[in-house]
This record gives sequence, structure tokens and C-alpha cells, in this order.
Amino acid sequence: MARVVVAGGGYGGIAVAKALDDVAEVVLVEPREEFVHHNAALRALVDPEWTDRIFLPYENLLRHGRILRDHVVQVGDSCGEVTLSSGERVVADYVVLATGSAYPLPAKMDVFGTTAAKGRLHAAREAVAEADAVLLLGAGPVGLELTGEIKDRWPDKAVTIVDPAADVLGGQYPDEFRAELRRQLDALGVTLLLGTSLTEDPVSQAGQSKAFTVTTRSGHRVSAGVWFRCFGVAPASGYFSGSPARTTAGTLRVTPHLRVAGHERVFALGDLVDLPEAKMARAAGMQADVVAANIRALIEGGPLTVYSPASPGISLPLGVRGGATYQEGIGVLGAERTAELKGGDLRTAPYVELLGQTRDR
Repeated sequence: MARVVVAGGGYGGIAVAKALDDVAEVVLVEPREEFVHHNAALRALVDPEWTDRIFLPYENLLRHGRILRDHVVQVGDSCGEVTLSSGERVVADYVVLATGSAYPLPAKMDVFGTTAAKGRLHAAREAVAEADAVLLLGAGPVGLELTGEIKDRWPDKAVTIVDPAADVLGGQYPDEFRAELRRQLDALGVTLLLGTSLTEDPVSQAGQSKAFTVTTRSGHRVSAGVWFRCFGVAPASGYFSGSPARTTAGTLRVTPHLRVAGHERVFALGDLVDLPEAKMARAAGMQADVVAANIRALIEGGPLTVYSPASPGISLPLGVRGGATYQEGIGVLGAERTAELKGGDLRTAPYVELLGQTRDR
């Protein structure tokens, strides 16, 4: 059988690995002990019941393939060999790069062990619970969603968001969508300081319980007991350093078939790819379907599939009952419909099923 090495066990990686398990010898390389449902990580920060639910074992993902708890440090120019951090070298017929990106806690776990990651969430939760006020740097999806989670759990806690952008939520979204989000944030009592930034970072570390006062460049003074950085995505593509396929931003150039440019049998997906598309689990899943179909076509024979980026769209919860959704061709949906789409379950069930779990824990 052809051997397929899938680097990364996130949303796209597990989908490709599962889809090819019946037709290839799949080797999934992932440093984490368990899959982390990062889409629900912000809920897990404020709600201890969710802390266990976002971690799902990999053990039932593959029936025939195997999982190596390691990470890729080099991909051979001809795709024939993948080198792991342990020094092991795995010969592959096809490689799928799905290593995703790093992002500050609590949106993504910054440690690989499950016990350590849960400990980090617990410490951050305690810090937020103790604080009278919270400062969030960044009014993008993470900053807004984290705001909603905090206010849902602690309605009387003061939350201030600072962002140098002129409005919330960058991206190709209509004004009425942003207006709906601002309306709900205002109803929650959130302070938005837009078009400005801090003169210097707080004296404490992000997520640490410690009182501080900072000043914005527009002259506002903000006092809080804990803060979080809600920006700073960094594609995990260091193993491709020096390659012409790697952009200055760290993303990888891909062909319409999602092959890495200049590499016939290396594919990439998710946060890694240099495509005009939001970096979301939904996009990673769509790309995974195309990558899996194309590798299957190369193995069994058949035409390759071209990937078409999805139209702009996002479902952004603000707590269990709030938020807004936008989809091109449908328009803006308010809090009630957003809560139905995402608020309660945070789309956990599909990954519980994909990973072969009988229930979320």
C-alpha cells in the first residue's frame, strides 16, 4: 500500500487521515497526547465542565494506520523522506502538511501534554475569576468570542477590548454584521477602545493574576487584574524554511489541487495554506476533503479535484445565547440563530464521532 504521512492531528489532519485509512498506510504525526477541540477552548476557559470535553483521544481514529507522538522537522525535497524531532525518518509516498498554527493561550493550548494543558486552563480561569476587570488586546474573532464567554459567566465583570483597527472584526464582512456585534457588546457593557493601542504591555504575563494599569496611545487609562493577547497567529511551517514555497508570513503556496508549489506529492491545508480564505475549522475540513480525494485519485487512478475557497462567512458566538452569523447569500443572522448554530455545542459532536468516541467527556 502507498504510505501517507499526515503531519498534524488538528481539524484537517484527522479528517485526511481518517479518509485515507482504508486505501493507504497512514502515519499520523502529532506531538499532542490528545486532539484538542480548539473551537471550544474559550468556553473551556470559563466553564470547568468544558475543560475535559475539548480533549479527545486519538486512539480510535484509525483502524489500520498508526499515530506517532512526534513532530516533523524536515520534509525531503522529493517527498521521499520525512524527518521527525526524535531523529526517526519515515519514507512516504505522499505527505500531507496539516501542522496548523500557534496562537496565544487560551485560544490554543501552548503545551502538548493534556494534564499540563488542563492545568494552564485552570490557572487562567482562576485568574479571570479573581479579577474585577479583564483587558483583552485584539477585537478579532478570538477577542470578541472570549469577551462573550467571560460576560456570560461573570456578567458584572468589566471587560475592555483594545485594538488599533477602526472597527471590530477584520475581514470581508458587511457593516451590518459588525454593527450587530457592536450592539450586543454594548448591551453586555463591554468597553471598546478602537483605533488605538497600548503604550507598553502590562507588567504581568498574559493570563496571570496581577493588578495593573496601562495607558493607550489615545490617552485612556485602563486598570485590570488579568489580560490576554487575542492576536498573533503564526503558521507552524518551520520545517519548510528556505523553500521558495514558503511565504514571508510563513504560509505555503499551493496549487489549485492543494499541492505545495514545486512538490508533486506534498499537500498542505488549513492555517498553512496561502489562500484568500479565513483560517477556520470549516475551511480546513473542506480542504481535507479535496486533499484526501486527490491522494486517493493518485493511488487508485482518476481525475484530480480543484479546491475552490469558500465565500466569506463566520458564526461568532458571544456566550451561550449571543453572537452573530454572516454567510454570503444569506446575510446576517442574530443571536438566537447563532446560538442554535453554535452557541451550545460549539460543533463538538462531529469531532467526537470522527475520533470514534462514544460521547464527549
